[in-house]
Amino acid sequence: MPRTVWMLVVARAINRLGAFSLPFLTVLIGTEFGAGTTTAGLVSAGFGLATIPSRVAGGRLAGRIGRRRTIVLGLVGCALAQLGIAAAGSLAAVAVFAVLLGLSFELYEPPSQALIADAVGPADRVRAYGALNAALAVGGTGSGLIAAGLGRWDLRWLFVVDALTCLACALTLRLALPADGPRGPGGVPDDGNGDGGHGGGPVRPWRDRGLWAMFASGTAFALVSLHIVMALPLTLGHRGLEPADAGLLFTASAVTVVAAQPALRLRRLAALPDPAAMALGYALLAAGLAGYAAARTLPAFLAATAVLSVGEVLVLGRVLGVVAGLAPPGGTDRYLAAYGISWGVATVAAPVTATQLLERAGAGALWAGTAVLCLVLAAAQPLVVGPLTRGLPVRPGAGAPAA
Repeated sequence: MPRTVWMLVVARAINRLGAFSLPFLTVLIGTEFGAGTTTAGLVSAGFGLATIPSRVAGGRLAGRIGRRRTIVLGLVGCALAQLGIAAAGSLAAVAVFAVLLGLSFELYEPPSQALIADAVGPADRVRAYGALNAALAVGGTGSGLIAAGLGRWDLRWLFVVDALTCLACALTLRLALPADGPRGPGGVPDDGNGDGGHGGGPVRPWRDRGLWAMFASGTAFALVSLHIVMALPLTLGHRGLEPADAGLLFTASAVTVVAAQPALRLRRLAALPDPAAMALGYALLAAGLAGYAAARTLPAFLAATAVLSVGEVLVLGRVLGVVAGLAPPGGTDRYLAAYGISWGVATVAAPVTATQLLERAGAGALWAGTAVLCLVLAAAQPLVVGPLTRGLPVRPGAGAPAA
């Protein structure tokens, strides 16, 4: 793969090494400031609400000031906000810096994902995004252990270390990525052919019904993923275990993602069309979440984590490639930014839905309900993704897209 892809992969592994603070934001609010579960959920929801304009801004800034500048700006902004959370002396200050963190949090994603999509051909995007996910997992193997250790000492240090890795990632990419070139009037790179970009026409992702279908499915998937991030430490506490041991579970998830990468290259699995692979992924997610509903010991949580992590690998390896394939030439930034708003919507909803279900119905109902949602998503993939993948380039060795 091109050098740009590998630079993004390495830098993301560095960044992921410290990206363990967010799951403990609700725990910090409760332990340091005595706030209840509902208040902690509302502060986290404020962070999530701020990520929506952040994602939109990431796509637009990439077109206006360049992808490298946007990536560096987002990472530095995250570092400053996390240092603010670590130093905050009141709940109000934590809430302000949480919102500032949200405003910076998603600036990175659209330009980085678009760089990968444009650096490789459509047939290689699954492999490229798989390498990115594996890098996140490699960093995650260390981050969970650091979280488990620092979390027992002082939760504020989680945010300090996370900020330092953001700055390291920003410096790495500032030095390694190619300089931003001139921009065409449409906000896409000027390819020098006289049309001011790649296609000359405006990019309007929200007029694409295919993107709306992926957005709806993606919002539900993001809600599931963020339920895991937000509610797992709280669930461990409710069941008499140490909340900081969620760091061990996140490490187990990362190890599983890395270990699963060779399996993704097996002929039968690689040949699955996107709808079938994603349906299988959601089914495995449902099985793992059902395991969370029943788990009472750390080994049981570890086993369930391994199963659902394989499911996440199957979904994440395919979904960004499908979205990038929908975009017109030069429109990957805007399409990926628009799709990524699904994570912002889920980040707003997840702290509220997870904490309320946990408080009112219990951990078993929370995870059982999330598992049912995954089963619905598994059944929906042939209807949602199947029509969109007809006519897209087929990966080498893959079967024809399913109807």
